[in-house]
Amino acid sequence: MNNLRRLDLNLLVTLDVLLDEHNVTRAAERLNLSQPSVSVQLGRLRSLFGDPLLLPGPRGMQPTAKADALREPLREALDALEQAVLPAGTFDPAQAERTWRIVASDYAESTILLPALGGLRAAAPLTRVAVVAVAPSAIAKQAEHGEIDLAFHTTAGVPPGLHRQALFDERYVLVGRAGHPRLKRKPTRAQFCRLEHVIVSPDGGGFRGVTDEVLAAVDLTRRVVLSVPHFLFVRSVVERTDLVAMLPERLVRGMDALQVVEPPVEVPGYEMSMLWHERAHRDPAHRWLREFIANAV
Repeated sequence: MNNLRRLDLNLLVTLDVLLDEHNVTRAAERLNLSQPSVSVQLGRLRSLFGDPLLLPGPRGMQPTAKADALREPLREALDALEQAVLPAGTFDPAQAERTWRIVASDYAESTILLPALGGLRAAAPLTRVAVVAVAPSAIAKQAEHGEIDLAFHTTAGVPPGLHRQALFDERYVLVGRAGHPRLKRKPTRAQFCRLEHVIVSPDGGGFRGVTDEVLAAVDLTRRVVLSVPHFLFVRSVVERTDLVAMLPERLVRGMDALQVVEPPVEVPGYEMSMLWHERAHRDPAHRWLREFIANAV
């Protein structure tokens, strides 16, 4: 009890971030503090626990055995405290002032956020939305630390440890410019392979995708002449050239500048899901946002 009376809660928050980052500078950035301030707090923590906690190492600061023992109980205690002090009661979107941070690719922006945005602005006019670039390997950690509220991702490859709600199933269609002379009707497999294709390669530079795997199974190959990292640029390319693309159907619905036909091979589609962390699962505001987006799509 004497130790608790001496304890500044902010020191525990700083310790939690330091144990995650192993770096005073990065911890200071996350805490919105100066580096000297965090160094001073680390000194107080060392005095409080009678242990160095973090020691200099060749790859940043290394935790001591005491620090490793503190990591999990400290995180659980801070999570419990955060839940305890959350405002109780229902969420009033009309009066809420909040910034939502959402991980979404350009595809998810167009097919999930855009259909929801008008209604979201009308229902919660004082809130803001920040769209964060997709880094699939970082989603779980960002959600755990409260750096993001939601993420949209294909169900295949969803990071473990997150809540998930399926939103819709997507399928691929063959797309070219309106009036494309070779897309007046569904092409044969041979005609499809002779077309010049553009492909989306999220990691950059790839010239092979799920369509090519399907073709390879029947000893066929297509001509992929352009590889880009974003879906929306592909849509612009096929509008202005004779290149074609296999694109998600929701991305091209109702676009008069495009010709959409069924491909001559059946390419597996995918399921889109909404992801969030346990720390926000019961928050009334967060629950309202999830339900709103699910209904919108």
